[in-house]
Amino acid sequence: MKNVSVPRFGNRTILIAIVAVVLFFLLYSFSSQFFYFFERVEEQEVGVKFRSGRISEIVGPGVYSDVGLFVRLERVSSEAVPFRVTDEELITLDKQRIGLVVTGDVFRPGVAHVETIRTKWAQYNQHYLNDEVARAAIEDRARQAMKVCVGDRIFDDAVIGTARDELRACIDTELDELASSYGLNVDNVAVPDVILLEEAQDRLDEIVQSRLQTEKAKQDELRAKAEAAAEQARQEGAIRVEQSRIQEEARQQKALAELDKEKIEAQKAVIEAERANELARVEAQRAIIEAEKANELLAATRELEIQQARALAAAEQAKADLAEEIALAELYTNNPAFLQREIAQANASALRETDKVIFTPEGVAPTLVIPGPGIVPTVDTAAAGNATATVTEPNGDEAVTTE
Repeated sequence: MKNVSVPRFGNRTILIAIVAVVLFFLLYSFSSQFFYFFERVEEQEVGVKFRSGRISEIVGPGVYSDVGLFVRLERVSSEAVPFRVTDEELITLDKQRIGLVVTGDVFRPGVAHVETIRTKWAQYNQHYLNDEVARAAIEDRARQAMKVCVGDRIFDDAVIGTARDELRACIDTELDELASSYGLNVDNVAVPDVILLEEAQDRLDEIVQSRLQTEKAKQDELRAKAEAAAEQARQEGAIRVEQSRIQEEARQQKALAELDKEKIEAQKAVIEAERANELARVEAQRAIIEAEKANELLAATRELEIQQARALAAAEQAKADLAEEIALAELYTNNPAFLQREIAQANASALRETDKVIFTPEGVAPTLVIPGPGIVPTVDTAAAGNATATVTEPNGDEAVTTE
């Protein structure tokens, strides 16, 4: 079997290694005062940054680094630190001994209380960094507050009924004032238990029994008053119900009357509307009749005008037709000689070759008549010595000749 050689280190080597490790830790401890990297401040913490032994900045949650002379980052937790205090030697104002149990939560200043941290850090930094230190300080102040609040009250006002709530409020107020001197805040203060000695318990039982009887008497009195008030309220309610019914009936009757009135008004309005419509229809018919009459009158007027125009036209036509005759009449009237000439010319024009003419002097009647068919002897005399002969033609026409 082969021998395995184990390397051996001398004492000098071990000593050098130990010295190196010690120097490393010393160097690290010394150099760590000049930097820190990626130091994390949690959500429920507040970071206090130091430079040269003084607070340089107070920051909220995040990751921070710094390099400088004597730099460091301290973390202050803002979570609640619960406490519980028991004191069995509390003396009331009437010299009764009782005990109390008080519980609550302590809160350190947060980012919103930067000035509190700055001003109180030098004196109370351990209260901000160490939960036990903060708890011990508040427990001492809680005992002080318990003595103050219990010592200001008699036994009955400290432990019976709602007095415990008043006692709790007193301890809460007193303790909060005492804790504010540290820059701390106390909340959720409660008095879950009251510790009584045997004689104090007997007295408490007597007081409770007496108060129960008094309370029962008060409750009986209140019950009687309540029943009387309920009966009165019931009667008043019945009266109100009856009044309400009467008022409702009156209101309904009034409403019905108003509805009837509105109905009558509506009917009246309908009648008036129908009457207005009828009047409008009559007026429309009258307007139509008047329009028709006006149209007929207009037509008659137009017809009259037409007839008058026609009459004027006929008169003018008659005048035009008679103009020649009137002119001849006026000519004959104004010129008798011309008329005689025309007559003579007419007679001369009426003579034929077969006609028989007898000329006689004026004033002498003819004595010879030649009979013949259709011949009738006639004599016509005229003034101024003219001789006239009248011949009857066979066809019955007469021809007159004047000399």
